[in-house]
Amino acid sequence: MKPVIYQLVVRYFGNVNATNRRDGSIDVNGCGRFEDVSAPALGELRRLGATHVWLTGCLRQATLTDYSSIGLPPDAPDVVKGIAGSFYAVRDCFDVSPDYARVPVNRLGEFEAMVRRVHDAGMKALIDFVPNHVARGYESVVRPESNFGRGDDTSAFFKRDNHFFYLVEPPGQKLKLEKPAHWNPPGVTFNGGFYPREDGGPGRPPKATGDNATSPAPGLLAWYETVKLNYGFNFVDGSAHYAPRPRTWDLMDEVLAYWQGRGVDGFRCDFAHYVPAEAWAFLIGRARQRQPSVYFFAEAYPWAGSGDPVTDSRQLTEAGFDAVYHHHSYNHLKGIYQGTGGQDQYHEATVLLSAEGRRQAVMYLENHDERRIASPVVLTGGPGDSGFGSAAAGYQLAPLQFLCGPGPVLLLNGQEVGEPAIGAAGYAGDNGRTTLFDYWSMPEFAKWVNGHAYDGGLLSAEQKALRTFYAALLELCQDPAVRADGYWGLKYFNRPELYDDCSPHLYTFARFADGGGRIVLVVTNFNPGGETASPVRIPAELAAVAGLGEQVSIRLCLDRRGRADIAVADLPRARLIADGFDCVVPNQTSHVYVIE
Repeated sequence: MKPVIYQLVVRYFGNVNATNRRDGSIDVNGCGRFEDVSAPALGELRRLGATHVWLTGCLRQATLTDYSSIGLPPDAPDVVKGIAGSFYAVRDCFDVSPDYARVPVNRLGEFEAMVRRVHDAGMKALIDFVPNHVARGYESVVRPESNFGRGDDTSAFFKRDNHFFYLVEPPGQKLKLEKPAHWNPPGVTFNGGFYPREDGGPGRPPKATGDNATSPAPGLLAWYETVKLNYGFNFVDGSAHYAPRPRTWDLMDEVLAYWQGRGVDGFRCDFAHYVPAEAWAFLIGRARQRQPSVYFFAEAYPWAGSGDPVTDSRQLTEAGFDAVYHHHSYNHLKGIYQGTGGQDQYHEATVLLSAEGRRQAVMYLENHDERRIASPVVLTGGPGDSGFGSAAAGYQLAPLQFLCGPGPVLLLNGQEVGEPAIGAAGYAGDNGRTTLFDYWSMPEFAKWVNGHAYDGGLLSAEQKALRTFYAALLELCQDPAVRADGYWGLKYFNRPELYDDCSPHLYTFARFADGGGRIVLVVTNFNPGGETASPVRIPAELAAVAGLGEQVSIRLCLDRRGRADIAVADLPRARLIADGFDCVVPNQTSHVYVIE
């Protein structure tokens, strides 16, 4: 089965509180709960086509919300981003956020009950594994004996068995942090950027940040709320010290074992290229000894010459990862919309993947780090500075990404109804993303939640149509031709240089099983603002490898309406090769055909 990973952010998945006050507290803006991930909700996600649910943001993060009554006081405001706090500034790797529990002291029990509901709905439960960094105020209440930093030599920047990197030269440095000028939440008292646990006193030097900043004043753009973990790789001089095994490896193995013991089926691994491949081979190998089917997929952006311990995605898959984000294809689609690239760049990013690479590429159009599809196109800056301008872009782009290989696809909650992420929630400002840092709800998605009926009763006709389309596309993801390895990029073949009746605006590729007798053909219209009509041909070599017979039937199986079964043509294979069949594809749309 092709994995379809539904990213479910617990903090706002079931939150139907529409207040959305900037910098609002949990009491004002509300918060999703474990119980909102209910059997009816999960049943609908399974019917949508999900096979895995990534329960995002469950781990207990640094926060300004006060749970002192159960022994969980708030963190210092200077080392927290937002009122709720970032999902990825983890305060306790063995705990979950009390925000999500009906009874906070019973939060782990409520988490386990949610995982069981995911299983009962016929899906796998995945959570975050954040291996590269933790919150500055990290302190486990569940396993205090396993605290990071315990036993470290704080007099050295790097030692193999230290958990952290300490800024000790020159001596006596004090941590001095900044916060954005726009972030001044009412009732919050800051300490001028100083933090007592890193004030330069004995045993309290500042620590390197999660994004490798080695200054005691890392600046606004740094991950200043986090501190980097040490796996025996000195990121300053590039030296590796893996024997004997560094202590951090064993502590992280303990973390994975803990969550596997609580029923978790796999992990989305944050910023995986900052952790050595040797450590990943150890951690994944140990996890698979406990549970052979455990699923690992990586957020990673490796590049040659970076100085990071991982410089190529293949190092991660060779270490045991099932799949890795394929950010290149996503970035090149953004380039088309921003006018900085075209079909050729996207084609090269996808067609050059090996069969193995397609099985191991996580394809997406949204995740929590990226702008929502419906957010505006921004012509300046990089891919992360722009959306695609309209939720309707999914009709054009999702078939490209989701059908190009047998590997996993990722769908963020709200994508299926066109959630636009409009407005400034607090810390992050108005950046086209549903906030990671604040208590918030998704107004358009809440129309599907509909008072926790999860029936879409408040959605507009356009939103219902978009969700129907995504459901049909995800069903098509399980087509045998899509789950097979066969891929044939057709840009080289369907082009005006070869056939003068071919439009340059149609982008085509085929998926098939060798000798299977059928082809799934994706035809995308990249003509800005207009319909495109053009013949589409199949090369003789592809027809032979796919095992097409002498006579073929062509049917339209997916368009904007969702799943279709419309006869297009019956013709000899030779004519399909020589003349093709006529395609008429509307503006900003992909059509998918079956040829058999």
